[in-house]
Amino acid sequence: MIAMSSTAAEYMALSDCAKDCAWYKTLFYELGKPIDYIPLYGDSRGAIFNAQNPVTQKGIKHIEIRHHYIREQIELGTIKLFYVPTNENTADMFTKNLGPSIFLQHRSGLGLEFYPLSSSVISDK
Repeated sequence: MIAMSSTAAEYMALSDCAKDCAWYKTLFYELGKPIDYIPLYGDSRGAIFNAQNPVTQKGIKHIEIRHHYIREQIELGTIKLFYVPTNENTADMFTKNLGPSIFLQHRSGLGLEFYPLSSSVISDK
């Protein structure tokens, strides 16, 4: 489905992630390690608001019913939504063109290190 706004796209992404969260919660229960809820982080205040409020807002009335799954999971207590500011959202490095300093910050947040190729590997023969 094509989203008509970035808020709608973020809302649909949260809903898709809620499906995975429900599966993980069930998995942990079956493994004998039940958890209270899965924390789900988002950087769109609008999407989080729409997910937490069952009243249909003007901007998301065109979204298919299947994308409202997140509301059901919030009511059931499967997930809890939390806001994370965009500049602290490590996942942005996978979806946005970031400047060098923010990219390096997020890369180190993932525990990734950069090892430049040695000159012997790059040499022309």
